Amino acid sequence: MMSFLNRKDAVFIALIALVILVVLPLGLDAFRLNLIGKYLTYGFVALGLVLCWGDAGILSLGQGIFFGLGGYCMAMFLKLEASSPENTKIQSTPGIPDFMDWNQLTELPFFWKPFHSLPFTLVAIIVVPVLLAFIIGVAMFKRRVGGTYFAIITQAIAAILTILIIGQQGYTGGVNGITDLRTLDGWDIRPDHAKIVLYFISAALLLGCIVLSQFVRRSKLGRILVAMRDREDRVRFSGYDVSNFKIFVFCFAAGLSAIGGAMFTLQVGFMSPSFVGIVPSIEMVIYCAVGGRTSILGAVYGALAVNWARSALSEQFPQLWVLGLGGLFILVVMVFPQGLAGIYRRYLDPLVDRVLPTPPRRAPTIASVETPQTPYPAGE
Repeated sequence: MMSFLNRKDAVFIALIALVILVVLPLGLDAFRLNLIGKYLTYGFVALGLVLCWGDAGILSLGQGIFFGLGGYCMAMFLKLEASSPENTKIQSTPGIPDFMDWNQLTELPFFWKPFHSLPFTLVAIIVVPVLLAFIIGVAMFKRRVGGTYFAIITQAIAAILTILIIGQQGYTGGVNGITDLRTLDGWDIRPDHAKIVLYFISAALLLGCIVLSQFVRRSKLGRILVAMRDREDRVRFSGYDVSNFKIFVFCFAAGLSAIGGAMFTLQVGFMSPSFVGIVPSIEMVIYCAVGGRTSILGAVYGALAVNWARSALSEQFPQLWVLGLGGLFILVVMVFPQGLAGIYRRYLDPLVDRVLPTPPRRAPTIASVETPQTPYPAGE
């Protein structure tokens, strides 16, 4: 059986592992490393967009929905742990989050209670966003809604969820979000050494998701996704249920985004609706576009590069950084439409092929060639 990672894939994954696990931790202080850890959480979203948009041709402008849901699930557990009766004894109702007490709630809402359990929370981080993605996917793809219409609908759902979170201030923390998060199952997440540990956890999870995404792309499923993007009608006429494949890849991308949202909450220490709505969702698509929407590693580098550029420009040019960032996007779209991955393919890939030549494929023997099966008897 052919491995889903060829030699170049393995080398490039090893290189990115070397950069984020060795080079960056040795070269940056705790504050900068925490920033990079925050940027890595957007890499999970970029991975999902490569599969969903780059491979399957499904442009989702609402990935902030799933990023935010994953983050809110983690924040709910952390907030309950920080809202013990001892920590909230000055409140009118001890034992509930402070924003609930401010909004005159006298007991914990029923949907908050299961988040006292860490195992339940870890399951909910994946299940809740994937379930919502499944509902959206069934409602849209079974009716063959796609293209621009699907992108606009996901954007509208992101706006609706943001309005809902802000409006239900007593249950969600409103526009301020869920803040003052302190411990994870008794472990203080606020000191610098804890931030460094969380960075390595994020990096390890991201590398695992890169390998998993590459496995999906190199499998038969991945080939069907690309065929579906280029010739959807032909795939449908071949007997495949295109809607089921779209639902799967959309749910898969939602799960990856949710993992990123949960790690973002741990890295930053809060979660708010500003990471759920239309603007952050569009920015997530930009990360993927800058890195290259058909390249898994390119999308990760794009997330790191765009966020680093934003931080650097905002520090040096507080009034002009938005213009500089916009110019970067225009430059990439006009000059390098395939992003950073396109630059690599044009200039560096030939050099890499000389260093890492692909071994020649053995010609198939007669015994190894399967007899093609026709769907209908001859003559029909």
